[in-house]
Amino acid sequence: MADYITELNGACGILSVFSSLRYCLGDPSDKSNLYLALAFLPFGLFFDFMDGRVARWRKKSSMMGQELDSLADLISFGLAPACVAFSIGLRTSLDHACLTVFVLCGLTRLARFNVTAANIPKDATGKASYFEGTPIPTTLGLDALMAWWVSQDRILGAVPGGVWFAGSAFEVHPVAFLFVIHGSLMCSKSLHVPKP
Repeated sequence: MADYITELNGACGILSVFSSLRYCLGDPSDKSNLYLALAFLPFGLFFDFMDGRVARWRKKSSMMGQELDSLADLISFGLAPACVAFSIGLRTSLDHACLTVFVLCGLTRLARFNVTAANIPKDATGKASYFEGTPIPTTLGLDALMAWWVSQDRILGAVPGGVWFAGSAFEVHPVAFLFVIHGSLMCSKSLHVPKP
């Protein structure tokens, strides 16, 4: 049952990606697909939260479920937000490099979690006491920021911070570096975030 809920998390991420693509193919003034792309992501978090709850309630967990959870998280909290960022205007070559680093950091963070989860100290109930690096669902903070930009019509040519080195090979939107910073925090080995 928990695995089916995890699949719903992945489905939210995939539908978010498709909504971002639909926005790119449509009328830029119609932001409904952007809002839809952003709206799917909190639902992904809900299903990500619920699959663990159901697995603990049923006292059934497996390596398959753990891997499935990581893959769904990569789509919903790594790839999908990068697609939204592209859709709202982060479309230069260096923007793409920053977004690629962000997704790869999420991939690395999830793979490392799967490998090291058994070595992290646990409490009496078997729950890990901390996250090593920020959990990938914290990407919802960036999603909320992008939703605010969309609501303020700060997209495409009006992305906050403008563009640096316009017209050169180094053309970049400085807000793309927020994704690199967030990705670096996810990959940090020294940052221990207490589990709630």
